[in-house]
Amino acid sequence: MTPRLDNPSALFPAGFKAMVALEQALASAIDPELLELIKLRASQINGCAFCIYMHTSDLRKRGVDEMKLYLLNAWHDSYLYSDRERAALGWTEALTRVADDGASDEAYDALAAHFNEEERVQLTFAIGAINVWNRLQVGFRVAHPPRGAAMRADAA
Repeated sequence: MTPRLDNPSALFPAGFKAMVALEQALASAIDPELLELIKLRASQINGCAFCIYMHTSDLRKRGVDEMKLYLLNAWHDSYLYSDRERAALGWTEALTRVADDGASDEAYDALAAHFNEEERVQLTFAIGAINVWNRLQVGFRVAHPPRGAAMRADAA
């Protein structure tokens, strides 16, 4: 895969700075493991190898059970996810696929059963943000780091 641009962030630093500020706000508002699961699931749907690599690595560093990572694309059929995680993942799928299915009342009602209004807004921002990152990475063909480089970074 050949990247389309060498350094997209250098071409619109204000946009990237705003996205990083949003990420910082989300990191202080949402449980870190749940946030990473949302990001990973949206990235799986969008086929963003860069983000799948990054969020899988981040979840592994957090000590999340490997099986929970392997089964994420089949979360509907796995008992490894809490009701709260299921509600967030359902909302993630609804918003990531909004052009196909809309944001169903069923997905929103499940979300509302487990999250208060403020949390619903925060989760919706998080889902929107990861979808923007996915589109940037996929659109510009940003490759994930080489496996050897990532392994050396993980060991540090």
